[in-house]
Amino acid sequence: MPVTYNSAADLAEALRRAEAAHGRHEQEIGHPDPDWPAWYAQYMVDEQAGDAGGASPAASG
Repeated sequence: MPVTYNSAADLAEALRRAEAAHGRHEQEIGHPDPDWPAWYAQYMVDEQAGDAGGASPAASG
């Protein structure tokens, strides 16, 4: 699935949403997630597909 953003500002907002969701994910698992880039990427793809609804992406390992 292609993932696109209309502007750098839109991308920055998507990264902020992923950061907030990832913070919740790390609280749930009880430790830092060293594979955060894959987690962010999957979250952002899922979000654009309409599937981000607060669930942790499968890439969370």
